Amino acid sequence: MEFRPADVTAMQEALALARQSLLSHDPDVPVGALLLGPDGDTLAASANRREALSDPTAHAEVVVLREAAVARGDWDLAGCTLIVTLEPCPMCAGAAYLSRVDRVVFGAWNEEYGAAGSAWDLLRDRRLPHRPEVVGGVLADECGAVVREFFERLRG
Repeated sequence: MEFRPADVTAMQEALALARQSLLSHDPDVPVGALLLGPDGDTLAASANRREALSDPTAHAEVVVLREAAVARGDWDLAGCTLIVTLEPCPMCAGAAYLSRVDRVVFGAWNEEYGAAGSAWDLLRDRRLPHRPEVVGGVLADECGAVVREFFERLRG
Protein backbone atom coordinates (compact mmCIF):
# COMPACT_ATOMS: atom_id res chain seq x y z
CA MET A 1 0.00 0.00 0.00
CA GLU A 2 1.14 3.49 -0.71
CA PHE A 3 1.02 6.12 1.95
CA ARG A 4 -0.86 9.39 1.75
CA PRO A 5 0.60 12.87 2.30
CA ALA A 6 -1.47 13.10 5.52
CA ASP A 7 0.27 9.92 6.73
CA VAL A 8 3.63 11.66 6.49
CA THR A 9 2.38 14.69 8.40
CA ALA A 10 0.91 12.50 11.15
CA MET A 11 4.07 10.38 11.29
CA GLN A 12 6.11 13.55 11.81
CA GLU A 13 3.93 14.29 14.86
CA ALA A 14 4.38 10.75 16.20
CA LEU A 15 8.11 11.00 15.52
CA ALA A 16 8.25 14.23 17.54
CA LEU A 17 6.75 12.34 20.50
CA ALA A 18 9.35 9.58 20.12
CA ARG A 19 12.20 12.10 19.87
CA GLN A 20 10.91 13.96 22.93
CA SER A 21 10.97 10.68 24.85
CA LEU A 22 14.53 10.01 23.68
CA LEU A 23 15.76 13.52 24.50
CA SER A 24 14.24 13.45 27.97
CA HIS A 25 16.08 10.18 28.69
CA ASP A 26 12.77 8.47 29.36
CA PRO A 27 13.49 4.80 30.22
CA ASP A 28 10.85 3.59 27.74
CA VAL A 29 11.71 2.62 24.17
CA PRO A 30 11.00 5.85 22.24
CA VAL A 31 7.89 5.02 20.22
CA GLY A 32 5.27 7.62 19.40
CA ALA A 33 1.69 7.02 18.32
CA LEU A 34 -1.40 8.97 17.29
CA LEU A 35 -4.96 7.92 16.69
CA LEU A 36 -6.68 9.95 14.00
CA GLY A 37 -10.44 10.16 13.76
CA PRO A 38 -12.34 9.68 10.52
CA ASP A 39 -11.98 13.43 9.84
CA GLY A 40 -8.18 13.23 10.28
CA ASP A 41 -8.14 15.08 13.61
CA THR A 42 -5.94 13.69 16.37
CA LEU A 43 -8.03 11.94 19.02
CA ALA A 44 -5.06 10.85 21.15
CA ALA A 45 -1.27 11.02 21.11
CA SER A 46 1.32 9.35 23.33
CA ALA A 47 4.74 7.81 23.60
CA ASN A 48 5.39 4.50 25.34
CA ARG A 49 4.41 4.71 29.03
CA ARG A 50 5.26 1.20 30.23
CA GLU A 51 8.01 2.26 32.64
CA ALA A 52 6.26 5.43 33.81
CA LEU A 53 3.04 3.58 34.61
CA SER A 54 4.58 0.24 35.64
CA ASP A 55 2.14 -1.25 33.15
CA PRO A 56 3.32 -3.92 30.71
CA THR A 57 0.46 -3.01 28.33
CA ALA A 58 1.21 0.73 28.18
CA HIS A 59 2.77 0.69 24.73
CA ALA A 60 2.10 3.91 22.82
CA GLU A 61 -0.48 2.20 20.58
CA VAL A 62 -2.50 0.80 23.47
CA VAL A 63 -2.38 4.12 25.31
CA VAL A 64 -3.80 6.04 22.33
CA LEU A 65 -6.45 3.40 21.64
CA ARG A 66 -7.60 3.62 25.28
CA GLU A 67 -7.59 7.43 25.34
CA ALA A 68 -9.44 7.70 22.02
CA ALA A 69 -12.08 5.19 23.13
CA VAL A 70 -12.70 7.24 26.27
CA ALA A 71 -12.83 10.48 24.24
CA ARG A 72 -15.32 8.96 21.80
CA GLY A 73 -17.27 7.11 24.47
CA ASP A 74 -17.01 3.91 22.45
CA TRP A 75 -14.44 1.12 22.13
CA ASP A 76 -15.30 0.69 18.44
CA LEU A 77 -12.79 2.88 16.62
CA ALA A 78 -13.96 2.10 13.09
CA GLY A 79 -13.01 4.85 10.68
CA CYS A 80 -9.87 5.71 12.66
CA THR A 81 -6.21 5.47 11.69
CA LEU A 82 -3.44 4.37 14.05
CA ILE A 83 -0.10 6.05 13.32
CA VAL A 84 2.96 4.61 15.07
CA THR A 85 6.70 5.07 14.62
CA LEU A 86 7.54 1.37 15.03
CA GLU A 87 5.73 -1.65 13.59
CA PRO A 88 3.26 -2.87 16.22
CA CYS A 89 4.09 -5.92 18.33
CA PRO A 90 1.55 -8.78 18.58
CA MET A 91 -0.19 -7.18 21.58
CA CYS A 92 -0.57 -3.82 19.85
CA ALA A 93 -1.58 -5.35 16.53
CA GLY A 94 -4.22 -7.35 18.40
CA ALA A 95 -5.47 -4.24 20.18
CA ALA A 96 -5.69 -2.37 16.86
CA TYR A 97 -7.58 -5.27 15.32
CA LEU A 98 -9.99 -5.60 18.26
CA SER A 99 -10.70 -1.86 18.27
CA ARG A 100 -11.63 -2.11 14.57
CA VAL A 101 -9.40 0.69 13.33
CA ASP A 102 -9.52 1.01 9.55
CA ARG A 103 -5.84 1.73 8.97
CA VAL A 104 -2.53 1.08 10.69
CA VAL A 105 0.36 3.22 9.44
CA PHE A 106 3.83 2.66 10.85
CA GLY A 107 7.36 3.91 10.32
CA ALA A 108 10.22 1.52 11.04
CA TRP A 109 9.92 -2.22 10.58
CA ASN A 110 10.42 -4.37 13.66
CA GLU A 111 12.01 -7.57 12.35
CA GLU A 112 12.16 -9.14 15.81
CA TYR A 113 8.69 -8.41 17.23
CA GLY A 114 6.65 -6.83 14.42
CA ALA A 115 3.17 -8.21 13.81
CA ALA A 116 2.15 -6.15 10.79
CA GLY A 117 4.19 -7.86 8.12
CA SER A 118 7.70 -8.66 9.31
CA ALA A 119 7.89 -11.35 12.05
CA TRP A 120 4.12 -11.95 11.86
CA ASP A 121 1.24 -10.49 9.88
CA LEU A 122 -1.58 -10.57 12.39
CA LEU A 123 -3.42 -7.59 10.94
CA ARG A 124 -3.84 -9.16 7.51
CA ASP A 125 -4.47 -12.74 8.63
CA ARG A 126 -7.12 -14.14 6.29
CA ARG A 127 -8.75 -16.04 9.14
CA LEU A 128 -9.85 -12.79 10.77
CA PRO A 129 -13.08 -11.12 9.65
CA HIS A 130 -11.73 -7.57 9.93
CA ARG A 131 -8.47 -6.65 8.25
CA PRO A 132 -7.38 -3.03 8.48
CA GLU A 133 -5.31 -1.49 5.73
CA VAL A 134 -1.65 -1.67 6.72
CA VAL A 135 0.91 0.83 5.46
CA GLY A 136 4.51 0.38 6.55
CA GLY A 137 7.72 2.28 6.03
CA VAL A 138 6.49 5.87 6.38
CA LEU A 139 9.60 7.88 7.37
CA ALA A 140 11.18 4.51 8.20
CA ASP A 141 14.77 5.75 8.37
CA GLU A 142 13.96 8.60 10.74
CA CYS A 143 11.77 6.42 12.96
CA GLY A 144 14.34 3.63 13.06
CA ALA A 145 17.14 6.06 13.93
CA VAL A 146 15.38 7.11 17.15
CA VAL A 147 15.05 3.50 18.32
CA ARG A 148 18.64 2.67 17.33
CA GLU A 149 19.97 5.68 19.24
CA PHE A 150 18.04 4.59 22.34
CA PHE A 151 19.54 1.10 22.28
CA GLU A 152 23.04 2.42 21.51
CA ARG A 153 22.78 4.57 24.66
CA LEU A 154 21.73 1.54 26.71
CA ARG A 155 24.77 -0.41 25.52
CA GLY A 156 26.97 2.51 26.52
